[in-house]
Amino acid sequence: MRLFNKNLRLQDVTLMYLTVLATLVVILVASYQVDPAASPSRGGSTPTSTSTPVQLPYHMPLDPRGHLHLSWNISYPLQELYLEVRCSEMKHGLVLGMSDRGELTNADLVVLWDDGHQSFFGDAWSDSQGHVSLDSQQDYQLMDTRQTPEGFSLLFKRPFSTCDPRDYIIEEGTVHLIYGVLDQPIRSLQQLNLSQIETGVQRALLLRPDTPPPSLPQDVQTLEVRTPDVTIPTQETTYWCHIFQLPPNMPKNHIVMYESVVTPGNEAIVHHMEVFECSPEMSTVPQYSGSCDSKMKPASLNYCRHVLAAWAMGAKSFYYPTDAGLPLGGPASSRFLRLEVHYHNPLLISGRKDNSGVRLYHTPSLRRYDAGIMELGLVYTPVMAIPPREQNFHLTGFCTSKCTQTALPPGGINIFASQLHTHLAGRGVRTVLVRGGREVKVVQEDKHFSTHYQVTPLCVCPQQGDVLLTKCTYNTEDRSQPTVGGFGIMEEMCVNYVHYYPRTQLELCKSNIDPGYLQKYFSFINRFQGGDACSCGQTSVTDQFSTLSWDSFSGEVLNSLYSTAPISMACNQSSAKLFPVSIVQNSRDSRGRLEYRTGQ
Repeated sequence: MRLFNKNLRLQDVTLMYLTVLATLVVILVASYQVDPAASPSRGGSTPTSTSTPVQLPYHMPLDPRGHLHLSWNISYPLQELYLEVRCSEMKHGLVLGMSDRGELTNADLVVLWDDGHQSFFGDAWSDSQGHVSLDSQQDYQLMDTRQTPEGFSLLFKRPFSTCDPRDYIIEEGTVHLIYGVLDQPIRSLQQLNLSQIETGVQRALLLRPDTPPPSLPQDVQTLEVRTPDVTIPTQETTYWCHIFQLPPNMPKNHIVMYESVVTPGNEAIVHHMEVFECSPEMSTVPQYSGSCDSKMKPASLNYCRHVLAAWAMGAKSFYYPTDAGLPLGGPASSRFLRLEVHYHNPLLISGRKDNSGVRLYHTPSLRRYDAGIMELGLVYTPVMAIPPREQNFHLTGFCTSKCTQTALPPGGINIFASQLHTHLAGRGVRTVLVRGGREVKVVQEDKHFSTHYQVTPLCVCPQQGDVLLTKCTYNTEDRSQPTVGGFGIMEEMCVNYVHYYPRTQLELCKSNIDPGYLQKYFSFINRFQGGDACSCGQTSVTDQFSTLSWDSFSGEVLNSLYSTAPISMACNQSSAKLFPVSIVQNSRDSRGRLEYRTGQ
């Protein structure tokens, strides 16, 4: 049976298609039309919700002024996400969306808008130019609108995955949220272009574990590590370092929970915070409170790198397992802590005071196990570098079977949380557990990684002889020079801080390429490009990388080198001494499985 007469002209078919599409759009918009009386632009009465109130335990500000606020909850049985956007100064509508890296183009959107008379709600998307269109598949379901003393709120829900190619798949890891406000009415949604309205980007871990928090012991005490009334600098990004000293002669306690303490009014500026323990071998640490990037910062603060607590905007309280706690105090711990606060102040607000920090809950009643924190990934060294103008460049750090066989206890360890970290070029991080040459478990993965710290609860149990691989993906399309590994913000890292118990002496299980093989790379590329055959020992690795002429060939050869050359293993004890582990080499057998052998 033919659907169309063969004599129909192309123009006729096109006209029929457009007519059907226009009718569908009108039906969809009408079906999601909000009661005009509830229109925020008309100042009418607020409709009364007839549904059972939805509990929304997770909260975060969206914009730097704090005018837009997001709350949400998760239903794992229904595979649905419930979101509420509250706007303190609603005008003619708002936009909330998700995209790969926070782009305004090719984004999955939910839009509330009005035409000056009526308000509408719908599932929409933006094209490669930022033009907005109503989605033919409506997956955002409006649940409630209301006007409160705090502002106008919009409650809706959406499945994690919709099978709509224009929709963003909500999964574990960072989600880049885009938001915008509409200052003027629009006749139709097709008139909206995201590039022509006030927009911004916020990042969140929308999916959280649904396990209830454990109860705290009755003798729990609190210790607040906070900044001393800092005046937030009038610049977009500030990392503030403050040294805190524990009470004298504090006996060993266990940290069993921690949470943020953010100064009221600064919720949109305090981006993330970390508490580090200084090296126990340091008898004293200078009392410093200032910019972490200042030349006046004492060099000894670089030895305060043992993570005790990490919090990022939108995170809830972090609880330790009931049979483990993180040691605090006692002869084996340092008396000195370093608090690091990241202030994000894009509006350059001046004169704002802040004494935010982290509240540690600790108990003198020690639990069965000491918890520990282990670093996985790459050693902080310039021998691991990313060429310029790369869209997706991968580097992998190894915690080898030789190291785990030597350093882990016979029963293995229990990893209960993980904290991924790169610097500005990082786009994705993935840690996997390899056993018997096969990948058996993804420890943690963030495909849309953002450079703010967040601890993610999980449950993985590495055994002796297992391998832990941490792979980082970088983008340097906006850079003209290579990016080397190191501590600087424009240098790069590839780290996974895993929280585990029982605590062992293994504190760092990382790798880097054998420097000798990197020198062979420099020699080969220099000869190929007509330069000196080798400058080994004459210039630093960073300078050698910088003097290369970077093209696709030099980048591909470096990528091949990192994939095949022997590696140097850093299998370090908490005392900074090395476990007796040899250099190893990784390769792939004919079936593509990971294989490990001792290098010569």
